[in-house]
Parts: sequence; C-alpha cells; structure tokens
Amino acid sequence: MARACEICGRKGLLGNKVARRGAPKRKGGAGRKITGVTRRKAQVNLQRVRAIVDGAPRIIRVCTRCLKAGKVMKAA
Repeated sequence: MARACEICGRKGLLGNKVARRGAPKRKGGAGRKITGVTRRKAQVNLQRVRAIVDGAPRIIRVCTRCLKAGKVMKAA
C-alpha cells in the first residue's frame, strides 16, 4: 500500500537537503560553500479514518488537508 491519500492522491515530495559552511558575503565572509547534498523525502500527513465509502464503513488513509476540508464522511 502506497503512502498516498485515497481521496486526493497526495504523495511524498522529493528534494535536496543542502549542507553549507562559511559566512555569507553580506556579513563580511567569503561566501557560503556547499559541502554536501543529500536526498530527502517530505511525507504527507496521513491519518487512518473510518469513513463511509460506497455506503459502507471502511478504514481509509486520508491526508489532514482532506479531513479539514470536509471531503470525508466519517462513520458513526
């Protein structure tokens, strides 16, 4: 099962974490130097929710943005 919202399909985001050293030029330094680049992943905030799907209660994984927007009909 993928880490994705079952309502809107939001997934994790890939990016770079950039490590730097040195003082910036505007503070009198020689400039910031990049010492390393690491791949990182920002995961989406998923919650397990009992919701009404096709008329029956079911446990689904939903992002908090969809929960706050009211896109999910919770089961009683």
